[in-house]
Amino acid sequence: MVQKKAVKAAPELESKPRSAWDVYADAKHRTAMDRLAREYMAFLTACKTERETVNWTRALALKNGFSEKFGAKACFRDMRGKTILLARKGRRPLSEGFRLAGAHCDTPRIDLKQHPLYEEVQVALAKTHYYGGIRKHQWLARELALHGVIALKSGKVVDVTLGEDPAEPVFTIADLLPHLAQKQSEQKLSEAFDAEKLNIVLGHEPAKAEKKDENGKGRVKKAILALLHKRYGIVEDDFYSAELAAVPAGPARSVGLDGSIIGGYGHDDRICCFTALSALMDAKTPEHAQIVILWDKEEIGSDGSTGAKSLFFEYCLQDLVEAWEPKARLRSVLMSAKALSADVHAAIDPDYQDVHEKMNASLFGYGPTFCKFTGHRGKYMANDAHAEYVGWLRRILDDAGVPWQMAELGKVDQGGGGTVAKYLAKYGMDVIDFGPPVLSMHSPFELASKADLYATKLAFEVFLKS
Repeated sequence: MVQKKAVKAAPELESKPRSAWDVYADAKHRTAMDRLAREYMAFLTACKTERETVNWTRALALKNGFSEKFGAKACFRDMRGKTILLARKGRRPLSEGFRLAGAHCDTPRIDLKQHPLYEEVQVALAKTHYYGGIRKHQWLARELALHGVIALKSGKVVDVTLGEDPAEPVFTIADLLPHLAQKQSEQKLSEAFDAEKLNIVLGHEPAKAEKKDENGKGRVKKAILALLHKRYGIVEDDFYSAELAAVPAGPARSVGLDGSIIGGYGHDDRICCFTALSALMDAKTPEHAQIVILWDKEEIGSDGSTGAKSLFFEYCLQDLVEAWEPKARLRSVLMSAKALSADVHAAIDPDYQDVHEKMNASLFGYGPTFCKFTGHRGKYMANDAHAEYVGWLRRILDDAGVPWQMAELGKVDQGGGGTVAKYLAKYGMDVIDFGPPVLSMHSPFELASKADLYATKLAFEVFLKS
C-alpha cells in the first residue's frame, strides 16, 4: 500500500497577532493565571524599593535551593543590597554561552533630601528631590508611605516602612485649591509644578509650649523629631546618612469589573523582575547556564556601583567562569550569550492613540512585546537587535505557543527612552528589549493585564530553557 505524503499546511501570509486571553482560554491556564496574579500582587505590595525587592529575591532564592556560595551550581550574589544576580549551571559548558534575563528593580519615586525637615505656618514638612521620570502633578494630594533606611554613625541600619499598615498614618503632598490656581492653570504643564514645592506633610501638632516661648516657631518640627526619636532612635543629623523615599501607600489591586487588570505602583519594572524570577525557579535542569539579574539605577541612567554601567555583572561572570569552566575565555563566554533586556513597553492608550503609530504599537492583552530598538528619534543611543536573533526568538516562542508582539515606543518624533540593553550589547552578546505592555507607565498607579503577566512568565521560561 502506497502511503500518502503528509500535506504541508500553507503558511499564514498575513500577520495576525494573537490575544493572550484567547491563547490561554482553557480552565487550566486561567487557574494558573489567577494564581500567578495573586502572587504578583503580593510581591508588588511588599516590594516598593530596590532594597525590598532584593531582600525578597534573596529569600526566594534560598527557599529554592540557591546558595550564597558563589560558584555553586545554583547561586546568587547581591551588591549593596540594591542589585542582585542569580545563576544556575547548565548541562552545556559556559563557553557555549548562557541565557540572561536582565531587569531593573528601581522605580520613579519622591526621595527625601539629606536635610529635609522644616516648618512653615504651623505645618512640619520634608523637602524632596524626585527620582526618575515622573509627571509631578500625579504625586499631589494622594496617600504616600515612607520606605527606606537610616544608617547611624554606630553602623546600625534602621529600616523604615511607615504608612502601609491601615492603622498607621500616611503622608501626602498638598495641592493648590482650584479657587486660587488661575495663574497656575494658565501655565505650561512643565512650568506649573515646581519641584521645590513637592514637600511632604509630616505633621501639625506642636510640642508642649515653654513658658518663655508660648507660640514660638519650630514647635511642630520639634514634635516630629521627638516622635522620630521615640520610634526609630534617630536625631536630625541622621538624615544625612539616610535613604528615604515617598511611594504610593497601599496594596496592589484588581482593576475593572472583571478583575482582568492589575493596578499598582512599580509595574515598571518589577513585573519583569517577578516574571523572570518565577520563570527561573521553574526552568530547572537547563541546557545552557541561566542568569537573572535585577539592576538598580536604570531610571536615572544606570550609573553608579549598582547600575548596569557598573562592572558588577562582569565581576560575577568572571567568578562563574573560574568556578564552572576555568579554561574558558571570558570574552568567548560573553559573545556566545543570548540576552533579554526585560523591561515593560508602553501599551497604546485608548484616550491618547495619537502619540502612537498604530501599526507598530503594543496592544494590552496581546502578550509580551519585543522592542527591536529604543533610543530617541533617529535611533540615537539605542541597541538595535540583529534580525537573526529576532528570528530565533520568534521560532522558540511560536514553537512553544506563547503569544508575543512587536512595537516601537511611540511615533518617531514624539520622544523615546532607553533601557539596559545597550550596556549588555557592548559585550557582543545578542540582546533585545522584551516585556509586557503597561498603561499609565511611570505614574503612581500603573496598569498591567493579567494575561500579559502570565504570557510573559511563560515566555521567560521558554527562553531560559532554550
